Amino acid sequence: MTQVVAGVDLGGTKIQAAVVQTGDVVGQARHPTPSTSAAAVLAQIVDSITGALADAGVPATDLAAIGIGSPGSVDRASGHVSRAPNVAGFVDDVALGPTVSRAFDGIPVTVDNDVRAAITGEFRRGAGRPYRDLLGVFVGTGVGGGIIVDGRLLHGRGNAGEIGHTVVRPGGRRCRCGRLGCLEAYAGRMSIEQIARHRLAKGQKTKLFEIMQRKGRDRVTSSVIADALDAGDDMTIELIDEAVDALGLALANAQNLLEFEAVIVGGGLGDRLGEPFVRRVAKAMARDLRCPGAPPAVLPTELGDLSGAVGATILIDGG
Repeated sequence: MTQVVAGVDLGGTKIQAAVVQTGDVVGQARHPTPSTSAAAVLAQIVDSITGALADAGVPATDLAAIGIGSPGSVDRASGHVSRAPNVAGFVDDVALGPTVSRAFDGIPVTVDNDVRAAITGEFRRGAGRPYRDLLGVFVGTGVGGGIIVDGRLLHGRGNAGEIGHTVVRPGGRRCRCGRLGCLEAYAGRMSIEQIARHRLAKGQKTKLFEIMQRKGRDRVTSSVIADALDAGDDMTIELIDEAVDALGLALANAQNLLEFEAVIVGGGLGDRLGEPFVRRVAKAMARDLRCPGAPPAVLPTELGDLSGAVGATILIDGG
């Protein structure tokens, strides 16, 4: 059998793995991200890859390489990750690549930022195929970004594209990175949950946590937020309005600087809320564009949950 490659999208809520053969996804697996320790997260990544191989009906001996997209600062040469506060144990240095490689008898593992992997997947096999200059903004547990310039993925010195940590409200909410007023503090799912809990404690009413319990979740997931919006929950509507405004400002600033052909909005929350959410973000962005008559195309993803995992397999060969 022709050898296959595996891609993993590590997120704060879920780990998505895919097995790819000659460009096609032939198996996949999805597991919740443990909230306990880095060791538990690493073990779940290995289990996710094993599950995707089983779904594909492929033995591990046919696995040629693994690509992993991870939040945080990534040292691509060593495969180590750090400064990822939305993943348990990943604030400090974690030997992600070497650990996963050992679990699969030393096969090569390529590690890059999760959103850089996702925008690569969309650029090569999704919504970004018609374009050469792209910004990807993925709204999930946090908010990450990836940049394609003249058909090439921009890495910078390891942190290029971190739009979630651009400041949209000077002196505003505290972000999990420790700074004030970051986009992620307004649009990231975890920050939305924290603010909702704070407002609930202050007496503001919401259905968010009733919906969370009814769905058997221990976190306010993207589907919980979507259901609360559908139910007309005032607090959730207000929080998403704030997220849209913050995203619009951040995207307008990025567009004014680099003039992208297109912006792709994805991630767990972006994909779940879908095209209506993307249209709202585009409208908010237009208010602050220097050239509002020539806006970029603002698009949802085509690959959805598989953007990151598929993109991670592409990065195995350098993107």
